[in-house]
Amino acid sequence: MKNLEIVDGITFDCLFNHSESMRRIGTLIKEVAPTNMPILITGESGTGKSLIAKAIHKLSARAQKPFVTVSCINTPAELLENELFGYEKGAFTGAYQSKPGRVEFANHGTLFLDEIGDIPLTTQGKLLRLIQEGEFSRLGGYRDIKADVRFVSATNRNLELVMKEGKFREDLYFRINVINIKLPPLRQKQEEIPFWVRFFQKKFCKEYNRSKRKISQHCMDLLTQYHWPGNIRELENAIKRLVVLGEKLVVQELEKALGEDLKPPQVKFEVKLETTNNEYNLKKIARIAAREAERQAIEEVLEKVKWNKKEAARVLRISYKALLYKIKNLRIA
Repeated sequence: MKNLEIVDGITFDCLFNHSESMRRIGTLIKEVAPTNMPILITGESGTGKSLIAKAIHKLSARAQKPFVTVSCINTPAELLENELFGYEKGAFTGAYQSKPGRVEFANHGTLFLDEIGDIPLTTQGKLLRLIQEGEFSRLGGYRDIKADVRFVSATNRNLELVMKEGKFREDLYFRINVINIKLPPLRQKQEEIPFWVRFFQKKFCKEYNRSKRKISQHCMDLLTQYHWPGNIRELENAIKRLVVLGEKLVVQELEKALGEDLKPPQVKFEVKLETTNNEYNLKKIARIAAREAERQAIEEVLEKVKWNKKEAARVLRISYKALLYKIKNLRIA
């Protein structure tokens, strides 16, 4: 398969060739994209769910047909229904002419329902009918309209919990979740960061007519160490600032954000002094103190990162293998 461009210079290889977790997702997408099965993409905000949806569309048999996005977040039920299904003339005050909805625009193509976890319950029933029967009616309409649409949905919410709260229909959940693609956050695939830094630097240097400058090793280290709670979207904005305003500002921001992470753990421990013939064995005391300090430091970091050992090794600046050895040797449970 050629290196397919998905959007704005971002290709299939950009998304799927720079970490093992994304390579697995790329392989899955190649298998399911040519089918018409509904796909649910889950993951934190900023992980690129819309890009994955576009990649699925580009690799499908519908690639030459429309790709239509509907944002379901914070939209009142009536407005969302109007956007999805359209309305007939006279359906409400101000409806001076009929208007097709986005479902009709997506006919024979792909309908991407972004943040479907926020769709109002009253709209969920009408959407379920569309998925099950392939037909709907406009607001104020009396005839059914057929629609041949491939459904791709995305959410940053845990839909199983939303269902338990009674805010999402179980039957709709099982209809949209035939294939589930879970995107990992950027902090779990840090090996991708240098690539995205270079990609966005090149993109914004061209966009803002700036000369490309070499990023210092210190800055790159900080970019790699930071957790990026906003994921790739946050990284993109940081590189935009770096290109326009210079490296110094971004370095200061990252150093401040990493401040707590870069501080050594506050170790508090007691060493039981042992004496031989009323003489203190200083070397032995030092060994015991160092071992206890090391144990407490590792335990504290492991608690902070919720026992993500790869992340703990990064914070402690030791290899993953060395950390596993120390956990075993120090009998850390």
